[in-house]
Amino acid sequence: KYFVHNIGDTVESVLHNMIENNLIISEQTTVNLPARIRMSTLYAYSQSLNGRVVNTCNLSEEMVGYSTRWGDSVGDFSPLGNLTVMEILEIGDYLGLPKELVHKTPIDGLNVKEDGSYVTDEDNLGVTYAEIDSYLGVNPAMLNNITWAKIDDLVHKSDFKRKPIPTFKI
Repeated sequence: KYFVHNIGDTVESVLHNMIENNLIISEQTTVNLPARIRMSTLYAYSQSLNGRVVNTCNLSEEMVGYSTRWGDSVGDFSPLGNLTVMEILEIGDYLGLPKELVHKTPIDGLNVKEDGSYVTDEDNLGVTYAEIDSYLGVNPAMLNNITWAKIDDLVHKSDFKRKPIPTFKI
């Protein structure tokens, strides 16, 4: 059993209200808002069905910050959280899962090109998952200095996403 729930109207409503309140909407807001609304919707369904939400982010994505805080990086459990993309592909192949699913081009399903196709994760990142996994220790020698520096910059800029929320002692 599955449900299809279009979040487009909700996203547009929030953005419209922000404009009505004379707020300038940042590009990052337009990127992250759909993921956050999608997560709220998933939790609403989960709660109503007495279910759980799966965080499907993997180590490769998390290390370069390719996740939305309080969006796709949320879940009740995270079975892929400590696995790189290459490890996940190897597991899928080992289990004999359909190749068209295991090796499907990763997309977030939210960013659409002018031709109606989706922007890939690697398009958004500017590096491939193979390169990210190499950076993470799979084969660091394969990377040139420019790619290494680009991935290293992504890792350091997104460090805050991997840390617990700061708390303050009273």
